[in-house]
Amino acid sequence: MKQWICVLAMVLLLTGPVLAASDAPETSAKAVAVMHADTGAMLYAENADAFLPIASTTKIMTALVVLERCDLDETVTILPEDTEAEGSSMYLEPGKTYTVRELLYGLMLASGNDAALALARFCGGTVEGFVDLMNAKAADLGLTQTHFCNPNGLDAPGHGSTARELAKLACAAMENATFREVAGMNDITINNLTYVNHNKLLRTYDGCIGIKTGYTESAGRILVSCAEREGMRIVCVTLSDPDDWADHTALLDWAFDHWEYREITAAYELAVLSGTAETVTAEAEPVRLLLPAGEAPTLRAELPRFVFAPLRAGEAIGTLTATAPDGTAVQTPLICRGDVPADETLPCTPIERLQRVWRLAGHGLFAYKWD
Repeated sequence: MKQWICVLAMVLLLTGPVLAASDAPETSAKAVAVMHADTGAMLYAENADAFLPIASTTKIMTALVVLERCDLDETVTILPEDTEAEGSSMYLEPGKTYTVRELLYGLMLASGNDAALALARFCGGTVEGFVDLMNAKAADLGLTQTHFCNPNGLDAPGHGSTARELAKLACAAMENATFREVAGMNDITINNLTYVNHNKLLRTYDGCIGIKTGYTESAGRILVSCAEREGMRIVCVTLSDPDDWADHTALLDWAFDHWEYREITAAYELAVLSGTAETVTAEAEPVRLLLPAGEAPTLRAELPRFVFAPLRAGEAIGTLTATAPDGTAVQTPLICRGDVPADETLPCTPIERLQRVWRLAGHGLFAYKWD
């Protein structure tokens, strides 16, 4: 019987070149951020901490605050002042009523500045009160370089963010299932008006699932996109980018080609003393780790050298740590995959009897660390 741990299954290693971030596509943008949505890891950044206007991508925060505070089926009566905003509109009419859900579609697909004002007034009591809620949410998300002066993104002194923080906001918003549904909708008809999503990547880029465009003359073209392939979700942000559709296509392709969000799976065989079986399998609960394509993680299991019966299926008997080449690490329990009763026919030493009692009382074993 082996007294040391044997690896039964390891991560499959893929082949292929790994590109440095400096090999990412060049863009026409003043600032760029490419972020892995699930971990927040920055895959590529260029001038990503420069404070710049963000135009209608402001409405990402508007929608997120509304979703956290309002019922989608609540009705909103449109006031004359809701319709007075310049720029893009969903063509609201004073006196008519809309549900919060309908206004969110107008906000995100048509980029309606009127929808932003109506939602802000309804949700915050006043537009100014709602803006306070937006800035409070930014603080909650740790966005220290982001500030809002209105809910629609029209130019205002001090209103803006950075590519990095706008990417973080997008990642947070895309965690909300209703936000994802709205931001990923290609078109919708409300009160006999059809609204088509301004984000044409939804129709031209394989895997695009959102999220928002923006433009003012002073801000230029702003685009926040999100795409998902094979379980990996990437957020891309460009600020003041005259060629944003092409740049996002190239950046997203680069990210999917050169990064993987890989599932780590490993199993180990342990010797069992005083049991009805001589060994038991400790298998890692599935966990994912972001890796450059072709790179292997380092695995380290922390397990006892052997275990005493009885053992219960599903109990944690160790941990597995997987570390990426950049030092990022994830940890997951190693789970006993079968019951191993104690063999009552075997003679037990006093130490073995003590171990059995100890385990039956719910206590752990003395553990050893193995690289």
